[in-house]
Amino acid sequence: MSIGRTDTSLVGRWWWTVDRWTLAALFAIVGVGAVLTLAASPPVAERIGLDTFHFARRQFVFLPLALALMISTSLLSVKGVRRLAAFVLGVSLAMMVGVLLFGVETKGAVRWLQIGSLTIQPSEFVKPSFAVIAAWMLAERRMDDGFPGYGVATILLAVVAGLLLLQPDVGMTILVCAIWGVQLFIAGLPLTWVGAIGAIFLGAGVGAYFTFSHVQSRVDRFLDPAIGDSYQVARGLEAFRNGGLFGRGPGEGQIKAVLPDAHTDFIFAVAGEEFGLIVCLLIVALFTFVVLRGFARILKEENLFVVLAVSGLLVLFGLQAIINMASAIRLMPPKGMTLPFISYGGSSMIALALTMGMVLALTRARPHQDIIE
Repeated sequence: MSIGRTDTSLVGRWWWTVDRWTLAALFAIVGVGAVLTLAASPPVAERIGLDTFHFARRQFVFLPLALALMISTSLLSVKGVRRLAAFVLGVSLAMMVGVLLFGVETKGAVRWLQIGSLTIQPSEFVKPSFAVIAAWMLAERRMDDGFPGYGVATILLAVVAGLLLLQPDVGMTILVCAIWGVQLFIAGLPLTWVGAIGAIFLGAGVGAYFTFSHVQSRVDRFLDPAIGDSYQVARGLEAFRNGGLFGRGPGEGQIKAVLPDAHTDFIFAVAGEEFGLIVCLLIVALFTFVVLRGFARILKEENLFVVLAVSGLLVLFGLQAIINMASAIRLMPPKGMTLPFISYGGSSMIALALTMGMVLALTRARPHQDIIE
């Protein structure tokens, strides 16, 4: 059934204003994720005594929910995106406090909240909502010199970073700080301030190395793999070597049987062994296309809030993908971040759907008066 350009219904207006190329690329990434979940998760489930398709079934429950959320979020107006982000941020911050009080500890960190049969990671939802609200505050400051936008955004960053470090989650803290830093730079912060903030971040990184033992261990093992346990990274690199250019074939990978996080942090290594370098490069190309396409959509944007919000959300999406893939091929210490829409994880999947739904909503073609509203 075709939708005509004269169709003024909600769906009709959405279809002709949304960026369909970005939408197609996101669906392609989701499709790749579905295939890799089926390939990577069964050995992990069997190794820990679960049903073979335990993780795959759970992921396929969240998949349609995530797609529905992304599409429904992309229908929102600019004002609607701001309202949704404010609501999500408030609820997520409250849940992060709840995590510190009642959270479930896993691998030495308390990041998850058990609600009935569901395990939720609230910090995943803080990232996109923080990006939008920080953009809102910075944009208001540019329009009204008397509005304390910089101060509000900075205090908000301090609250979010503080809650993350208490879990502790240094990798997520770095990602949130990167979003804030990029938005400040785009908002027109003087270069002297940019340099000062960069120096503060560098000092904070050095402080994290000496404060958190797990950070120190990961950095030390990255610099010298011989001094500690680098089992997963070593197996991941072996998987890429085994796969070569074209891969061993779907289901033929061997490393996933001994790789503890094959379905999450190291799912890119499974792709490398079973489908080869060419498919891995196609995955990289899909993420690159989504990010660059998003920035291209806002090049002529006149609304500063839209520019800042989309920039922050795209930095979140792209940097998370870079961190996951770079960790898998030992270009940086492992950070424990999922590969967007590909790694297993319900909270991550839903939060990323919210992220890209906001990007699609904010980059839709709109009349000038609608953008202002």
